[in-house]
Amino acid sequence: MFSFFKKKDTLTPVNYESIAVDMHSHVLPGIDDGAQDVSQSIDLIVRMMESGIKKIIATPHVMADYYRNTPETIGNALAILKTELKRQMIDIEVEAAAEHYFDETFEARVNEHKLFTMGDNYALFELSFISLPMNVIGVITRMKELGYKPILAHPERYSYLDIEQLKNLRDWGCDLQINTISLTGYYGKDAKKMAEAMVDNEIVDFISSDMHHLRHASAFKKALDTSYVQRLLQDYPLKNTLLLK
Repeated sequence: MFSFFKKKDTLTPVNYESIAVDMHSHVLPGIDDGAQDVSQSIDLIVRMMESGIKKIIATPHVMADYYRNTPETIGNALAILKTELKRQMIDIEVEAAAEHYFDETFEARVNEHKLFTMGDNYALFELSFISLPMNVIGVITRMKELGYKPILAHPERYSYLDIEQLKNLRDWGCDLQINTISLTGYYGKDAKKMAEAMVDNEIVDFISSDMHHLRHASAFKKALDTSYVQRLLQDYPLKNTLLLK
């Protein structure tokens, strides 16, 4: 019998196994606005593993005014977490770097080689949500000169940036990382629209959870049901797997 009703499109079930590495999260216990104790850390990590993540790179905030994390604070928190993972026989690789805030101290930390990096010297940093720093291109250039590989965290959330500006940052050698949960509308319709435009323009280099708490964990799983995340996971030149080594 002929039907006038079009069959509803269905999405293919996927998980995060194809990227393997979550390279932006706040799962270290008690050192920033993420997990507040090791039990919360474990809860988040188990949720990430259930969604197919094989390796986690924790990136606690480094901010002059709020989270003055050091090699000691990060190393101690990582050791506590690893001890608990071993005790509970949870088999996952966890490393640590940092999410550096582009504040008044950031350029000096770049010049003094004090950035906490991941993989082959990748350095994750975030900007103010209010305005673009005037010296951002100069600092990115300096990072490259010193051997860093800069990654801008969640550019879809900076309302003052448009696609052409993001392309320009990328042309200067800065990789771009979006939060998958942006594609669910978690941060609002504007961030969702920008994240989709970044995917459409093929300027996404890394994706990650930016995991802080269980609400993020739920959204991270929900993101797997979106067509844009499925595109990113199935047919897109992401760099996450470069961090497996």
